Amino acid sequence: MDQGPAFDRRRFVTLGLTGAAATAAAATSALLPGTATARAATAAGTLLAADEFDGAAGSAPNPGIWRFDLGAGGWGNGELETYTDSRRNSQLDGTGNLVITARREADGTYTSARLKSEGTYTAQYGRVEARIKIPRGQGIWPAFWMLGADIGQVGWPACGEIDVMENVGYEPALVHGTVHGPGYSGANGISATYRNPSGAAFADDFHVFGVDWRPDSITWTVDGTAYRTVTRADVGSNPWVFDGPFFVILNVAVGGGWPGSPDATTRFPQQMLVDWVRVSQLD
Repeated sequence: MDQGPAFDRRRFVTLGLTGAAATAAAATSALLPGTATARAATAAGTLLAADEFDGAAGSAPNPGIWRFDLGAGGWGNGELETYTDSRRNSQLDGTGNLVITARREADGTYTSARLKSEGTYTAQYGRVEARIKIPRGQGIWPAFWMLGADIGQVGWPACGEIDVMENVGYEPALVHGTVHGPGYSGANGISATYRNPSGAAFADDFHVFGVDWRPDSITWTVDGTAYRTVTRADVGSNPWVFDGPFFVILNVAVGGGWPGSPDATTRFPQQMLVDWVRVSQLD
């Protein structure tokens, strides 16, 4: 499998560090035997944090990094799935990928997984990206996104939301990037769409989805190509809520108001493969 730039996996920082700790560790530490901190140069700058999803097939995602949202209830979007922490819905495949699996169960219900770094790792500015092969099909809604770490105190959308990549199954060659905040949330989020230049479905192969996040702007990229920048000016008199720490989320939803429900054309199980997640300091 093509792993992108020729990085030495042994030199990666783990997402188990907080954003501030990761920055300090990267600034002061070189990799020592038995440690998980290092400095590593990337195309964006200093690598602050990463998960490469190396591990035995069938094992759980690193519990020092990833926690689980659990349960059903629609998640504010009319979604149909129940999120679980079962290995049937999330596991490593033994070849360097995290696999999130959406299933239709024998009773007709749906299960999937929603992993988050809330409480274990937050980013604040930098290049945040992941190499992902998304699932496909009507009613399937994969996403790679971030929420403000103060969501428990201020709620949504005051915490801010950065959607790095979303896809709805009826648009196989399109992905979307969006920010949500007070006065520009939900259907009024500030959004942009990127079409695969080849015209192929994004589910056909791995692609790198990212944002370059600076104090005054957020730029979305696909495979290194920038397709939209949002700045403070774009939110007008509304608050710019993207100056604090954010945690990372990976999930596959089933159904909801945007993608609609699965139909007779939808095949289960559907899987999202995540090769890596990386956070780098922008030069």
